[in-house]
Amino acid sequence: MTIRTTDELVDRVRTAANRLGRSMNEYVVAVLGAATDPDLAGDDAERIRERLARAGLLASTGETRRRPDADAVAEARAAAGRGTLLSDIVTSDRT
Repeated sequence: MTIRTTDELVDRVRTAANRLGRSMNEYVVAVLGAATDPDLAGDDAERIRERLARAGLLASTGETRRRPDADAVAEARAAAGRGTLLSDIVTSDRT
């Protein structure tokens, strides 16, 4: 991807990336990801999304999605471990 921008913006992006110990590419990818993917979570992504929202630049992805309840996730993980092992299915099909 190639963009046209000012030297001042490039300097600000470079400074922000350096402050986080990231390359400019990593930082720009993180910003674009945070702007367009509401499932990204974490301190850096949340700060970026907040700034983009205040600037009116946060991309709408349609429906607002919420993270599943931690108890529901734990229950689903436990249920996933109670099925037939894939290796057993493959082995039984070969005999």
